[in-house]
Amino acid sequence: MERQQQIGTWLAGLWPGRGFSLAPASADASFRRYFRATQDDGTTHIIMDAPPASEDCRPWLHVQQLFHAAGVHVPEVLAQDLERGFLLLSDLGATTYLEVLNAGNAVPLYADAIAALIRIQQASRPGVLPEYDSTLLRRELDLFPDWFLARHHQLTLGENERLGLAAVFDRILAVNLAEPKVFVHRDYHSRNLMRTDGTGAGNPGIIDFQDAVYGPITYDMVSLLKDAYIEWDEDLVLDWLVRYWDAARKAGLPVAADFGEFFRDYEWMGVQRHVKVLGIFARLYHRDGKDGYLKDLPLVARYLRKACERYAELSPLRKLLDKVEDKITVLGYTMDKPAA
Repeated sequence: MERQQQIGTWLAGLWPGRGFSLAPASADASFRRYFRATQDDGTTHIIMDAPPASEDCRPWLHVQQLFHAAGVHVPEVLAQDLERGFLLLSDLGATTYLEVLNAGNAVPLYADAIAALIRIQQASRPGVLPEYDSTLLRRELDLFPDWFLARHHQLTLGENERLGLAAVFDRILAVNLAEPKVFVHRDYHSRNLMRTDGTGAGNPGIIDFQDAVYGPITYDMVSLLKDAYIEWDEDLVLDWLVRYWDAARKAGLPVAADFGEFFRDYEWMGVQRHVKVLGIFARLYHRDGKDGYLKDLPLVARYLRKACERYAELSPLRKLLDKVEDKITVLGYTMDKPAA
């Protein structure tokens, strides 16, 4: 409440003599919160509340400038108070892709999202964003045994399981790090893409990009098409992936010339992301008391399982999924474990 009062005082100073109301707009998995300020004439703005002790606005501002220069639709920065952690932003509306996606509009909305992603990737250059390097990728993988296996499922790995998982992680990183690098949003999915057509601006509005890095080119397509919050038929996903790959090649992006090689990179990047996400969602629940992500664990695990079933090198990871899902594998078929 104290932060909200401080925001009100700050806005009153920016808008002398103008009446306005302030209401929660959204929150995310970090300590950031967002408020919507509605002026008496109906004009709306978004205020990012990022307590300086917990969050730093500067990475968000840096990426906003990069993405804006790339020609994609991100919030405009209208005022800032970095000392107190307040940003006044243009309002991209309250309608996420997740809220409106359906079989009738998915094709054009995903086409817009892919086109915007290609513009971001075309603007890429090294030395501007943090590297998505081995240290960061491995730190993310380690969330899986620490939080998803040990904390969430109370599973203690045996020596062979531990060594097998370590070997799989090494192989995953080798494939990920061999990919060409571009700007990576890192959470380019339906909850961070806003439907803004009809407002005079193009789709999608892009938010929550403060953790952007310079890393593997397939990463954001994994986030988009293997979305933790919505699932599409695999044939449709493959069609979107082919369309991206073809458009990326025509745009001069460094995707693999052979689609089979590109698809392998995409699948293995997905394994890294989904291993990480399982760990993050478990940590959000057990450490931060946020249980809203638990309902999304089964879809993420399903994506991971499908990839593990396609590549024999990932079998130690698949066997751990069997174990935590209380299943056994008999003659190559996964079956529910019989009741005791």
